[in-house]
Amino acid sequence: MKIVDDTSGDRLTAIVNDLRDFVRERDWEQFHDPKNLVMALVSEAGELAAEYRWVPNDASDSWSHDPDNRERIAGEAGDVGIALLLFLDRIGVDFVEAVRAKLEVNRVNYPQGPSRGKPDRLRT
Repeated sequence: MKIVDDTSGDRLTAIVNDLRDFVRERDWEQFHDPKNLVMALVSEAGELAAEYRWVPNDASDSWSHDPDNRERIAGEAGDVGIALLLFLDRIGVDFVEAVRAKLEVNRVNYPQGPSRGKPDRLRT
């Protein structure tokens, strides 16, 4: 399943602009300092994690694709995304560039050959 397409950069810009408008229309900027936004992000991530509480690992893929579960998961994931994008926008970090930079760090920390099939970081 493809979660992004060739227009995702335009879509990301558009959603950030929509979020800015939403917040501004409600005069919520006063509450959206970096600490509060991180707290919102963590709590929303916890709500997403709670959707998977007690779901066996080997059933989590099929459980995620059940339409009723998927709707709740998408809602919680949306809340996580909103909080993350608002936080990054507030502190002036470009989401795509942050992901690209971290991917490069991970390429060093988890070299393809020695890391293949292993879940932990290599010790050097």
